[in-house]
Order: sequence, then structure tokens, then C-alpha cells
Amino acid sequence: MAVEIQIPSVGESVSEVELGEWLKKEGDSVSQDETLVLLESDKATVELPAPASGVLGKIIKKQGDSAVIGETIAILESAGSAPAKTSVTPPAGSEAAPTGTAQAEGSEAPQSNGASSVKTTPDPGANGMATGTEPPRLREGINSDAPAQSPSEKFVMPAAERVVAQNGLDAAAIEGTGPGGRVLKEDAQRAADANAQSPAPTPPVKAAPASPAASSEFEEVQRMTPLRRTIARRLLEAQQTAALLTTFNEIDMTAVMALRKDNQDTFSKKYGIKLGFMSFFVKASVDALKMFPAVNAEIRGDNIVYKNHYDVGVAIGGGKALVVPVLRNADRMSFAQVEQAINEYAMRVKDGKITPDELIGGTFTITNGGVYGSLLSTPIVNPPQSGILGMHTIQERPIAKNGQVVIAPMMYIALTYDHRIVDGREAVSFLKRIKDCLENPTRMLLEV
Repeated sequence: MAVEIQIPSVGESVSEVELGEWLKKEGDSVSQDETLVLLESDKATVELPAPASGVLGKIIKKQGDSAVIGETIAILESAGSAPAKTSVTPPAGSEAAPTGTAQAEGSEAPQSNGASSVKTTPDPGANGMATGTEPPRLREGINSDAPAQSPSEKFVMPAAERVVAQNGLDAAAIEGTGPGGRVLKEDAQRAADANAQSPAPTPPVKAAPASPAASSEFEEVQRMTPLRRTIARRLLEAQQTAALLTTFNEIDMTAVMALRKDNQDTFSKKYGIKLGFMSFFVKASVDALKMFPAVNAEIRGDNIVYKNHYDVGVAIGGGKALVVPVLRNADRMSFAQVEQAINEYAMRVKDGKITPDELIGGTFTITNGGVYGSLLSTPIVNPPQSGILGMHTIQERPIAKNGQVVIAPMMYIALTYDHRIVDGREAVSFLKRIKDCLENPTRMLLEV
């Protein structure tokens, strides 16, 4: 019995996804709940598990294709049945392959090393019969350093295929310089350059390293993922629709660093995680948001919506993009709960397992460019929020303290805010409150 693999709902307001990498290929056996393919939405990457055990039959949608919710992208056959094969008419002059041969009709010879086969004529030595093994010339072309194949058969590497397709080249006319005569990206690029310079046919170019002057002409085109396209759209939207302004201050991190040092061992033993800086900034931000509610508000039409809940988004860099999972009700979380939640989010972002629901609904955002060495920046707000706090690297600098010049660990902080709803006085006071809380952490405990 065949089961249709369909695109499930992957989050509120998501109607279309882009297929990522297929972790199984046609003919592979799969178990129930085993991941088949990755789905890229405009909010996150999610895994699509197999609804039942069986054999993956036809893959309808390939990697990079778009699909709407509910659309069928593959067929899952029952474990006792084999995937459907496509029959083709044997070449003229050859005998039809008998039923039950090891290699099915219409299937191509096995490939290796990621190379693709471009055949222009059938192999006369095969005589139209499937033998269950690769033809001798095919094996020699891939797995040995024998001379290149005849023009009737070329092995084109995936990177070279893109260059061939983009420039409308004939793969059979390109001399391959790779092992076994495989056509490499450099071979295809040289052929494309020669073709662009002269409309007349040019002889195959001998293998030669690309010159430094030509290296600037090489480029690789990759389609933006739905997540990256959404990030680009929202950041541009923020700059076009909001009146953004950034104010700065600096914090003496001596007290926080001393507090962390004194309690790090005890904290780690009790909670199984290190006490970081982010929990201090989350708690200080919540304290400041309570004092200046406009920074926690948003504009809806002609109205200002003040929020009495504090859902703080924390920017986390992943392999594909920067995402902002949300700490729900951060005002009710302890330091340990904040650190544990951020650590869990970071691991799931790295593994691509963050869910769309965890990325929406934030009222304020914190981003820490200091982990990458940033000394100062102007972060962009995450619409429809009205403020974002930027942390930066800690740097020892000379400062004046109690009439003396001392060396202290200092951090610049930045608040970008929507000036349509937040006045300059409120923004500066908000940042000053965070500075006071972190330079004297007991303020957060006593709420003074």
C-alpha cells in the first residue's frame, strides 16, 4: 500500500515551504518517525518524519523546490513492495533486457564520488543487457586514473554541472582534467570563458591553474533560503516603516564579573550550567521595561499597545541565520531558568530543531555582538517591537573612579528604539537604568 508524504502545517501563517536536504533517497528503507527531509520555512527549519515504515518510492519534489501545505512531495511504499520503475525502449540494434535481471530497465549505471553521468550514446559493449555490475569502461572512468572517456561519455562534477547549465555549454565537448577524465568546475569555467570571448568553436583547453587575475571572475550563485528571505524583508521593513534611533552608554562590569566568579562553582554544581552574562542583562532589561513601558509597547495602526507581559527575545547565531527565540514571561524566571533556557535554545538552533512558535511573540530583544568581538554597533529592531538592546565585548579600559584613574572591564551597550513611540528621554533613562542595575546588581533584588 502506498502512502503519500504531504507537507504538514509548520506554524501559524506559514503557507509555503522550501524543501531542504533529502536524508533518504528513492529505494531506501525507512522506519516510522525517521526523518525523511528537512523543510525550510520563513521562520525555521523543521524535520519531516515518515508516517509509517516502508520503502521510499518516488520523490516528487526535489531539494530547492517549493511546496504548499498539504502538497504531496513523495510516495512511501509498503515494506513488501518495490518502488515503481520507469520503462524505456531499448536502443535500436540491441536486445531487450529480460525480466528479472539485476539492473532494471531505464536505470542508469551506478555512480560514485558525487559525479553525474552524461551519456550521448549507449555503451556498445553492454548489448542492451543488464548484468548487475557496472560496464568495464564506466568502472575504469570513475575509479582509476585511466585516460579520459571518449566524447560519447563524460562524467561531470555537480559544481561543473551548474556552470555548464548557466552558460549553455556542451558537456561532451569539454575536456576533463580530473581523475579518470572527470569534468571539474575549473574545466567548465574555462570553457565558458573561451566561449564568451569568441563565438567560433574553440579547442579543448589544456589543464592549467587559474590565474589570480581570473579568480575574481568566479562566483557561485545560491538561492536564498525562506528564512534568510524573511530576515531580509523584515529588516528592510523595519528601516522603512519605523523612525529608528540609537543611544549608547557604557557599563563597568566589575561587580557582575566578581559576582559570577564568587558563585560560579556553586551555581554550576546545583544547576549543571555556567552562570553567564545574559541572565543579568535579561533581568536588568525586565526591570527597566517595567519602569519605561513604552519600550515594551508597539504601534498598531493609530494605537499604542502597552504590554503587561515581558517576553524577551534573545538573538542566537546558528548555521543558517541569526534567529531570536523568546523567553516567555522572563519576569517570572530565575537566573538559573534563564541560563538553562538560553543554553537549550542554542543547542536546538545549532541542530536546526527550533520551532516557529518559539520565534514569535517577543516584546523586546537582546543581541550580544560581543561574543563575536564587536566593540560597538547599532542593532535593528525586530518589528513590531519598539526596542532592542545591543551588548558588546568587554574590554579593559582606563576610567575615572573616585577621582582616580583605574583600569576596569567596560562594555558599551546600545539601545535602538522606534522614535515614534519612545522619546529620547525615555530611551536614555532606560539605558541608564540597565547600567545602574548591572553596576550594582543588588538593585534588581531590592527593586530600588
